[in-house]
Amino acid sequence: MAIKAQSAKAKGRRLQQWVRDKLYSTFPKLEDGDIRSTSMGANGEDLLLSPAARRCFPYSVECKSNKAFAVYKIMEQATENCPKGVQPLAIIKGDRQKPLALLDAEYFFKLTARK
Repeated sequence: MAIKAQSAKAKGRRLQQWVRDKLYSTFPKLEDGDIRSTSMGANGEDLLLSPAARRCFPYSVECKSNKAFAVYKIMEQATENCPKGVQPLAIIKGDRQKPLALLDAEYFFKLTARK
């Protein structure tokens, strides 16, 4: 059974809000309003960052929350093959596309906070 449009938008909104909250906890010097979660269906970035937030976190965020992506199987394999004490990383590339790096979001925020 397909998910209702309203439910799909709510899933996406929760993911955006999770990322926003994660950024606030990763960069405690940021103030309320430095990161805004945009409305579902709006053009542009999913999170709007103030200049102060952009200096702390120089990334443009696109959030997608779907039931499944093939990348989870790739990350599962990377994790299974990963030696103890090492962080799994998957590099993927589609035809005529730039390679992408995939890693656990919690680890990414820890890595970003080290700046």
